[in-house]
Amino acid sequence: MDSDRPSTYNSARQPPEFLAVGRVVRPHGVRGGLNVSSNSELIYKLEPSVSVYLGEVKEPATVKTLRRHRKEFLMFIEGCTNRETAEKWRGATIYIRFASLEPLPEGEFFHWQIVGLHVVTAADEELGTIEEIMETGANDVYLVRDPTGKEILLPAIESVIREVDLENGRVVVRLIPGLIE
Repeated sequence: MDSDRPSTYNSARQPPEFLAVGRVVRPHGVRGGLNVSSNSELIYKLEPSVSVYLGEVKEPATVKTLRRHRKEFLMFIEGCTNRETAEKWRGATIYIRFASLEPLPEGEFFHWQIVGLHVVTAADEELGTIEEIMETGANDVYLVRDPTGKEILLPAIESVIREVDLENGRVVVRLIPGLIE
């Protein structure tokens, strides 16, 4: 690890206890259904009997059903049997415990593992730090800010992202023409 990087880097990469998988948009119908918008592929982990945690207080609940409903999802949880009960969850974030997830396949990472990493070229030229990951549909795009504040957008594709080195807190990239002015 480079001496100018804090030795606490690895502790910053520790997994969070909870990961957000979606948000309750509004109640659905009169039987306690919840319309849910998803901000993650993790929404597909919400199968019957899976524990979820709702709102900032992370109140535990158990999923009864989850299915696609138009552009969102329709979820039913145990104990939520009418519209009034469902209404209390309007706007609530839905979390799952990180520890309940299976490990990701080799070469795949959670966003929390990538944000904050230093970006360097194969020639060890420092480009900046990943500040945000934008989901575009085709591929993620990493927003990198250099030391002067300039933003660089890097597509998260194999031809650009050559290596993700979590141990040393860096991403090695190959710049293709047109990425940086």
